[in-house]
Amino acid sequence: MGSTTTVLRELRGAQKTAKGVSLYSRHVNRPVGRLFAAGAHRMGMTPNQVTSISALFTFAAIASVALLRPSWGLAVMVYAGLAIGFALDSADGQLARLTGRGGPDGEWLDHVVDCAKLILVHGAVLISFRRFFDLPSEGWLLLPLGFLFAAVLTFCAGLLREQLGRAAAAGTAPDGGGPARASRLRAAALLPADYGVFCLVFLLLGDEAAFRVGYAALGVVHALFLVVFLGKWFRELRAIRNPG
Repeated sequence: MGSTTTVLRELRGAQKTAKGVSLYSRHVNRPVGRLFAAGAHRMGMTPNQVTSISALFTFAAIASVALLRPSWGLAVMVYAGLAIGFALDSADGQLARLTGRGGPDGEWLDHVVDCAKLILVHGAVLISFRRFFDLPSEGWLLLPLGFLFAAVLTFCAGLLREQLGRAAAAGTAPDGGGPARASRLRAAALLPADYGVFCLVFLLLGDEAAFRVGYAALGVVHALFLVVFLGKWFRELRAIRNPG
């Protein structure tokens, strides 16, 4: 087994494309995940084991939101748990590509954990709103439900776009155009929709009003992105069906 430096070099060469990835994931989450993947490789861990540890950090942080009264200490703890869980979520895929030990079971497990965290994190906010927050009106309880709808629909529609596009492209000849270059402007525009940026809002948990405003603002942005993404993905799939 090579040194950590050698493993990191190999991991950098086994990265997924940066196209469609926000600046946070490209310059923060993936590099941190690379460090975790290198450590996991040195320890002889499997990608599925890394996924399981990612789930432990994520779900422990989410449970804290639902069970504990908001405070600045809780804010730091929740953010740390979510951010570490997200970095480990990147590490499992990097480790799988490095070792060649990935497979449909690992991809399935990864998607199940991702879907579960999207459902649970907004459910935990709803519970916290109901148990601990002095809300201006009960209408605020609808906010986590709306955010949940936008987040899960975006996640599921994006997976379907990827799978259906891959199936339609199977067996077709390459167009010879080479890999598309990742746009830095697009990567910056995608920041508000990045899960890592969403995690940052939990640093506001020590101030009820600030958290409500920040959470609501991100909820509106995610709803707008959902509309844009659905239109974009539909057009792309229709173009595959009717080329030219």
